[in-house]
Amino acid sequence: MPCLNEVRTLGACIDAANRCIERNALRGEVVVADNGSGDGSAELARSKGARVVEVPRKGYGAALLAGIEAARGGFVVMGDADESYDFAEAGPMIEALRGGADLVMGNRFPRGGGSIRPGAMPWKHRWIGNPALSGVGRVLFHSPVGDFHCGMRAFRREAILGLGLRTTGMEFASEMVVKATLAGLRLAEVPITLHKDGRDRPPHLRSWRDGWRHLKFMLLLSPRWTLFAPGVMLVAIGLALTIAVGLGPVRLGGVTLDVHTLIASSLMVVLGMQAVLTAGALRVHALEGEIGPARRSVRWAFAWLTPGWGSLAGLALAIAGLALIGLPLSAWVRSGLGDLDTRDTLRPMILGSTLIAVGGQFAMMGFVVGMMRMGSRR
Repeated sequence: MPCLNEVRTLGACIDAANRCIERNALRGEVVVADNGSGDGSAELARSKGARVVEVPRKGYGAALLAGIEAARGGFVVMGDADESYDFAEAGPMIEALRGGADLVMGNRFPRGGGSIRPGAMPWKHRWIGNPALSGVGRVLFHSPVGDFHCGMRAFRREAILGLGLRTTGMEFASEMVVKATLAGLRLAEVPITLHKDGRDRPPHLRSWRDGWRHLKFMLLLSPRWTLFAPGVMLVAIGLALTIAVGLGPVRLGGVTLDVHTLIASSLMVVLGMQAVLTAGALRVHALEGEIGPARRSVRWAFAWLTPGWGSLAGLALAIAGLALIGLPLSAWVRSGLGDLDTRDTLRPMILGSTLIAVGGQFAMMGFVVGMMRMGSRR
């Protein structure tokens, strides 16, 4: 149980946990990870026979991780110490662990068989925050979990410690589910009841701040959706427009697409290519320790991005770009360095500049990836 000034409710939670241990004939202990309480919570926990772990590093995740590391059991049940969950209901979670699951999540929502008591969850959490964030997690990581942020869950201690969890705030809840999914752990859900908490003070949770931290964490672990997919889309649209107007103006109904469209398409290609190359480099070399090795196809696709091949590709594109830029330049010289018709000169200048920019990206990212490879080997 993570605890920060929960003296009002902690005793009842410890009693419920002990009832669960007795009812299910378990050999267990109650561990309270105290995060610097100043209201006597730690003393109360000790008086009820719980083992108190002092956690000086602040944060929900920091307290939980310290408690998990200190726990002596093979199975761990975690839950908030504010009476929002009844630890006596942990029996089905433990049975699911005995049945082979590695992580068992509680599901508080009626669609998952759970129950939310009146006043137990603010409407913005019930109808907006939790469904939206859980939906993002299912889309980005193909997780089967329906309630990402349920505070009561059970797991095999060694399996969860093997995930290398490191976040210290409320996003710890998302990190556990995401990394367990990506690591191929066996996940299960059981219905659970969310009760109105018994606190006489505001909750530690800050809806918008902590919601953003959850979302940001999930986006940072998914370069495929945050960088690669948008990058591919930008490159595809940019190339389509470049091909359409690269040789001359194009009329679509009453609209003419000309060099202004070509400038926009050039920007799309440059930005999109940078996003694609960055996504590949991050997934293959930076995030392997966080979310496991990339797929073989991804590793193969970016294996060529080395300082040597990147420089050669960049040089080839730069030469082609300079050749295109040379067309208006030679025309300018032939005209005696006089005025030129921009309708004829801008198009090759834009195309040539785009090729040079993309070539520079290949060359520079080749060296970046080479440095990342050195770091990963070290």
